[in-house]
Amino acid sequence: MSAPLRIANMSGFYGDRASAMREMLEGGPVDVLTGDYLAELTMLILARDRMKDPSTGYAKTFLRQLEQCLGTALDRGVRIVTNAGGLNPAGLAQALGALAGRLGLSPRIAYVTGDDLLARADELGLGTPLAANAYLGAWGIAHALREGADLVVTGRVTDASLVVGPAAAHFGWARDDFDALAGAVAAGHVIECGAQATGGNYAFFTEHAIGLPGFPIAEVYADGGSVITKHPGTGGVVNVGTVTAQLLYEVDGPRYLGPDVVTRLDTVALADDGPDRVRISGVRGEAPPPTLKVGLNSLGGFRNDVTFLITGLDVAAKAALAREQLDASLKRRPPAELVWRLARTDHPDADGQEEASALLHATVKDTDPAVAGRAFSGAAVELALSSYPGFTLLAPPGEATPFGVFTAAAVKAELVPHTVVLPDGTEHAVEPFSGRDEGVQPLHDTVPAWTGSGPTRRGPLGLVVGARSGDKGGSANIGVWARGDAAYAWLAATLTVDTLVELLPEAAGLPVVRHVLPNLRALNFTVDGLLGDGVSAGTRFDPQGKGLGEWLRSRYVDIPEELL
Repeated sequence: MSAPLRIANMSGFYGDRASAMREMLEGGPVDVLTGDYLAELTMLILARDRMKDPSTGYAKTFLRQLEQCLGTALDRGVRIVTNAGGLNPAGLAQALGALAGRLGLSPRIAYVTGDDLLARADELGLGTPLAANAYLGAWGIAHALREGADLVVTGRVTDASLVVGPAAAHFGWARDDFDALAGAVAAGHVIECGAQATGGNYAFFTEHAIGLPGFPIAEVYADGGSVITKHPGTGGVVNVGTVTAQLLYEVDGPRYLGPDVVTRLDTVALADDGPDRVRISGVRGEAPPPTLKVGLNSLGGFRNDVTFLITGLDVAAKAALAREQLDASLKRRPPAELVWRLARTDHPDADGQEEASALLHATVKDTDPAVAGRAFSGAAVELALSSYPGFTLLAPPGEATPFGVFTAAAVKAELVPHTVVLPDGTEHAVEPFSGRDEGVQPLHDTVPAWTGSGPTRRGPLGLVVGARSGDKGGSANIGVWARGDAAYAWLAATLTVDTLVELLPEAAGLPVVRHVLPNLRALNFTVDGLLGDGVSAGTRFDPQGKGLGEWLRSRYVDIPEELL
C-alpha cells in the first residue's frame, strides 16, 4: 500500500485555539494543514463585517496565526488549505500576499471563488439576504494544488472539501471515483471540527485523561480509506467512540449529500488501529445531486434579553407576577415576540442563596430596535420596587442587538460559477459533474433484534450510550451510539421517535425523523424547528442544541441489567 497523505486540522471554528497551527507544524510530520473557520453564524458575522468595510469579510485570526507560522510551513513543505476567505477570499489572498511580503517570503497563493451569490440573489429566487453562499466542492482546491499552490484560500466550500481537495490532487482521483471521494469526505467530516475528534465534547470523557486535546490528523490512502490520529504526546484520545461521535455530528440520513459525491454513512466501518489510531474503511459513494446547497443569512430584526432572579419560596407565583406586570407595561406597544422561560435551578432548604434561586428569562424580538431596546429592558427595571419580594435583575438595561435568520435553499450546480484564481493570476473554471449516474444502492439498515428478557434497573440512558448533538439552521441533530452489539440492539428497539419525544418533551409537536446506522451501532435523529430560525435568532437556553445529546443521556429509562 502506498504511503498516506497526512492531512491535519488546525481550526474547527472562527475563534478556535490560536496556537493550533504552530502546534500541528511543530508536533510531527504533516503534508497538508487545513483550517475550518466557517459556520452558519460565522457567515452572518462576516456579512456584517463586510457591510461596515467591503475590504473585510474574512477570518482575520487566520492572518495572525499565519504570521507566526508561514515560514515554518514553507520550510517544511506543508501546504495550507482553508475556508478562512469567508465572503472575501480574494481579499484574504491579497492580505496574505502583503503579509508574506512583510515577512520576506514568497508563497504561491491561490484562491477559490464563485460561491457568493448575493449579487444574483433576486435573479435566482433567493430573496434579499445579507449573504447568499453556495457550498462548493473540492475540485477547485485540487486544481490549485496540482498547479503548485502553497496556500489555497476558499470561501464557502463544504467543510470536508478541505480534505477531499488535497487527497484528490495527490492521488489523481477522477470526478467519478465516488468510493475514494466518499472515503475522503468521511475523513474530512471527522477532522473538520478540530479537537472534537480527539476527545473534545466526548460523552465518555471521564474514562480518559483528556487534558487539552491535540488536533486531529487524517492519514488518507489512495483508495479513500484513512486512519484518524493525532500527534504523539498531545492531550485527548482518539478511539472508535470519538470518531463515531464526530461522524454523527450535524448530519441527517445515511446519505450525506455533497457537491462532489453522496457519502454513504451506512457503509462506514471503524476499527482500532493501535493507540490513538482508528481506521475508516469500506465507505461507498454515489453520484452527487444536480443542485448545490445555498446558505442564506438575512436580518431578522432586533432582540433583547432580561433575566429575573427569583429566590426562595413561591417561585412560580413570583414568576407569574413578573410576567403579568411586564406584559402590562408593554401593552401600549407590544413587541412582535416575547418568550418567557423559567429555569428551576432552585433547591429547597438551600445552604447558599444561589442554590435557593431560580432564573426567569424574558427574550423579546421586534423589527423596531427601539421597541426591543430600552423600551423593553427599561420597563423591566421599572418593576424593581413594585414586584415580587427579592426582585433582582442579573444585568442593567441594555439596547437591542440585531439578529440573523439562517435558511437553506438549492440552486442548480450549472448556475453557480466555481473559479480558481492561480498564483499567476490566471483563472480556471471548474465545471459541475456531468457523468453518468449509476443509480443508488439499497441502504444497510438491518438492525439486530433485541432478545433480552432479564431484569432491568432504572438509570440514566448515558450509562450505556453516547451522544453528540448540534444544529443545522433551525433543526437539531442528535446522534446516539452504543459500544456493543447487544447494547445497540436494545437501543434500536427502545429509542423510537415516540420515546425520544417522551424523554425530550421540547420536541413534542415537531417533525422528528430517526435514521439507523448499524455499522456505527448508531441512531441519528433530526428535530425540525426545535432551534427556531437558527442560533442568532434562537430563544432556547441552548440555541445551537449542543447540549441536547447530554440532556438525552441524563434521562432515566429502564436498562437491562445485563448491559450495566
